[in-house]
Amino acid sequence: MLIKRSLSISSHRTSLALEPEFWAVLDAAAEQRGMAFAALIREIDEARATADPDQPLSSACRVFALQTIQSQAG
Repeated sequence: MLIKRSLSISSHRTSLALEPEFWAVLDAAAEQRGMAFAALIREIDEARATADPDQPLSSACRVFALQTIQSQAG
């Protein structure tokens, strides 16, 4: 089941639809970094735009979440 959230990235309104498990990882990552959730998504979006502009933001968020879990696992 996808959950949709709306947010602003650099004054641009957008929405993302992700599974709850990915939202949980992204929420925790923002909290661990001491940053606002929208700021984390903006960082992911900026990295995506540089590395692969054709990659959808939702895909970049999923990859970020998986990389976060992998780095925590060791």
